[in-house]
Amino acid sequence: MTVEVGIPPRPSYKRAMEMKKAETADDLGALAENAPAADTEAAARAHVRAVVLASGSSFISGMRLLPKSRRQAMYAIYAFAREVDDIADEPASNDDKRRRLDAWRVEIEALYAGRPATLTGRALAGPVAEYGLRRKDFLALIEGMEMDAYADMRGPPMAELERYCDRVASAVGRMSVRVFGAGGPAADTVAEHLGQALQLTNILRDLLEDAERGRLYLPGELLDKHRIETREPLAVLADARLPRVCDELAAIAIERYRKAQLAFDECPARPMRAALVMMHIYRRLLDALLRRGWRRHAEPVKVAKRVKILIALRHGLF
Repeated sequence: MTVEVGIPPRPSYKRAMEMKKAETADDLGALAENAPAADTEAAARAHVRAVVLASGSSFISGMRLLPKSRRQAMYAIYAFAREVDDIADEPASNDDKRRRLDAWRVEIEALYAGRPATLTGRALAGPVAEYGLRRKDFLALIEGMEMDAYADMRGPPMAELERYCDRVASAVGRMSVRVFGAGGPAADTVAEHLGQALQLTNILRDLLEDAERGRLYLPGELLDKHRIETREPLAVLADARLPRVCDELAAIAIERYRKAQLAFDECPARPMRAALVMMHIYRRLLDALLRRGWRRHAEPVKVAKRVKILIALRHGLF
């Protein structure tokens, strides 16, 4: 784990990181019994913050708009998402990935029983209690990572792709809106549509990276519509008909952004400003992808830092 430059490791950090490495249910339970809570609380906060800062994610721009306690809660949620995602992406056997994801299920049960063992679990304990985060959303995210870890994600049916996006993105959104202080049906609707839109944008951004991992998230219906028969990821990326598939998937994402905006209008403005900033940053990213086109997969597309600042000033300060 990379700690942010300028922040010295806490005295207990080495010991706390050993806790993080525990992967089996027995290890997690033993560590929970033996580690004093006071000794790991500061290390847990430092750990999840370091995970977020090391990621370089665009989500940081939205998180920084939050008051300290809510920001810390978002760091913990993001760290959990990052750590289970890393399990899915690592070059390990399916059995190893299954075991480690199952260990996270054990940790979520321990979290809701008041006995989290990992640093991230301890960082989540306060937010779960304070903001009413739901166990089912944590478990949904783990299920989404299982789809990545050992399902054959190559041209999935649209319904399966939507289920995947709900698990890996909308579930995080449902946790996030509660931290923002905007629970209720409209906020959950924002989480649903915005999560779908963000994940589809990520899919379109990461076509080459995913293909090199043997993954192809483009829906089978669109591939069939444009007569792309193969499901070999790199072969699909080389197909001359690919841009039409990507344009249609981008149109689906744009419609999700539109529905999210309509739901935003039904929510209290101030608690949702971090989510609104994130929506506009990712919408800019999608626009940039459309301008670049779908043939230059190796050409990275990012939203400039100054643009993120302008978006934060425009949509985050009201």
